[in-house]
Amino acid sequence: MTGKLYLVPTPIGNLEDMTYRAIRVLKEADLILAEDTRTSAPLLKHFGIEKKVFAHHQHNEHQSSSEIVKFLLEGKNIALISDAGTPAISDPGFFLVREALKFNLPVECLPGATAFVPALVNSGFPTDKFCFEGFLPLKKGRQTRYKFLAEEERTIILYESPHRLLKTLDEIATYWGDDRQISVSRELTKMFEETVRGTVNEVKAYYETHPVKGEFVICVAGKQ
Repeated sequence: MTGKLYLVPTPIGNLEDMTYRAIRVLKEADLILAEDTRTSAPLLKHFGIEKKVFAHHQHNEHQSSSEIVKFLLEGKNIALISDAGTPAISDPGFFLVREALKFNLPVECLPGATAFVPALVNSGFPTDKFCFEGFLPLKKGRQTRYKFLAEEERTIILYESPHRLLKTLDEIATYWGDDRQISVSRELTKMFEETVRGTVNEVKAYYETHPVKGEFVICVAGKQ
C-alpha cells in the first residue's frame, strides 16, 4: 500500500487558527516537509509534534520531489507545510503534488488558513468572482501583467512585501488609475492587523505616513 501526501495549512499569524485535524495529521505523519525548518520548529513544538522535518522549498523542490515520491511509494505518509498559510498558494507545493499524481499517489489538502480569503471578504468588493494573482513578477513580465489586468472586471487580489508596497501602489495608479478603489490588509490575524480602504492615492498617502510592516494583501476593485 502506498502512502499519502497531505498538504497541511498552518496559521498565518494567530496560532489559534490551527485546526485539530491539522495537528492530528502532523502527529500521525511519518515525516514532515517544511518550507523553512527554522520557522516550522516553534510551531511544531507549540503543538507537541515531534517528527522528522525535512526542508522542501523553491530552491530544492525539483530535486527533493523525486525522493519524496519514493517514500510515498514505500508506504510512508508525508505532510507538507509552508511557513504560513496553505501550501502551493504562493508557496512551494504545486510541483510536488503534480509529481505525486503522475504516479497515481493519493493527495489530500486540508482546509485552513490562507491570507487572501479574509482580505477579500474584508475589502467590501464583490466576492462572487475574483482574480487571484499572488505576487506579480518582480521584473520581467511585470509591466505586461499590469497591462493585461487593466481591463479585468473581477476583483483582483495581489500579495506584496513591505519594501515593495509603495512602489506597487504607484504602479497600480499608473496602469489602472489613481482613483481605482483598493483595500490593503496587513498583519492579518495578528495583534496589529489593519485594513485600509480608499482610492489608490488615499491608501498610498496613508502608508507614506504610517509604518509599512508585515505582509500585505492588496484587493483592487475590478474595472467598472
